[in-house]
Amino acid sequence: MVQPSNLAERAAEADELPNPRDIVGEHEEIPVTDIFDEAFIQANTDFGDFDQMVAASPSEADSAADLELVPDGTWDEFVAETTVFADEEEMVFAARDHWVETQLGL
Repeated sequence: MVQPSNLAERAAEADELPNPRDIVGEHEEIPVTDIFDEAFIQANTDFGDFDQMVAASPSEADSAADLELVPDGTWDEFVAETTVFADEEEMVFAARDHWVETQLGL
């Protein structure tokens, strides 16, 4: 089940939005822990931050930097068991929307 997002509606209602390049550069990478920030993780999971979540997963990963060590199927099951999301894809899209809302001040 995909979590509903009102990002587009909130952006349309905003008086003024910043230039996207003022938020993040064209080729700048956004750290995964910025997208899965503490507010998002605490509101939607059983963990205090994303590093704790990754470290608790059934894998060799100790932090978000080791996320690639968590097998895809295992991660999907872990996400379904420890978050409000059905799978990784749903969590990623929700985190993306949360990050954008935060950056735009919505």
